[in-house]
Amino acid sequence: MTTPSRDDFFEEDQLFSETCGALGGVVDIGAIKAGDELAPLVTGMLRGLGEDPSREGLLKTPRRVEAAMRYLTKGYSEDLSEIVNGALFDSSNEDIVLVKDIDIFSLCEHHLLPFYGKAHIAYIPSGKVIGISKLPRIADMFARRLQIQENLTQQIADALDKVLAPRGVAVVVEAAHMCMVMRGVQKVGAMTVTRALTGLFKTDSRLRRELSSMLGKPTA
Repeated sequence: MTTPSRDDFFEEDQLFSETCGALGGVVDIGAIKAGDELAPLVTGMLRGLGEDPSREGLLKTPRRVEAAMRYLTKGYSEDLSEIVNGALFDSSNEDIVLVKDIDIFSLCEHHLLPFYGKAHIAYIPSGKVIGISKLPRIADMFARRLQIQENLTQQIADALDKVLAPRGVAVVVEAAHMCMVMRGVQKVGAMTVTRALTGLFKTDSRLRRELSSMLGKPTA
C-alpha cells in the first residue's frame, strides 16, 4: 500500500468539498443536528478506536461523555443580558475595578482538549459599576464553548464593554493547553498569556502599568 502524498490529501479535500460537503477532508453526512443525541456517536468512536463499547467499563461511557460535553459547552445556551440581570449600579468610582484569578475551563476548538487557567478582568467605571459576581459568570459563559484563548479574551472584553460602557476594559487570560501537554510538543508548564484592551487601557500606558502592579506582574 502506498502512502498518500500531501498533494493527494489536498486533491481529496477538494473532491470531498465539491461532492460531499467535506469539512477538512472529513465528509459531513449532515445527519446530526443541534440538540440530537451524541451518545451513539461516542459508541461509534469507541468502536473505531478498537474498543468494545459493550464491555462493563464502557457501557455508560457514551451517556457520560454526552452529559459532560453538554455541560462543558453550556455557554452556547446562555444569554449575556440574563447573566447580568440588571446588576448595574450608580457609582462615583473612577478608578480601576479588578477581579483577578478567576478560574476558567474551556475546550480547544481544534482538538476538543481542555485548556484552563486564570482570567483577570478590570474596568474603569463611567458612572456605573457591575455586580462583581457577574464578571466570573461572563467569563464562564464564553469559556464554556469551543474556543481559542485569543477569541475568549476578546469576547469577555467586548461583552463587558457592551453591557457597562465603561471608560476602559482590560482582560488578561493565562492558561495551560492540554493540546500542548498531552500531545504535539508536550511542553508541561508552558503558559499562554493573552490580553484585550479597550478605551483608556488601550491609550494610557500609566493605567496599564497600574494594572500590571495590581496583578503582581513586572512593568516594562
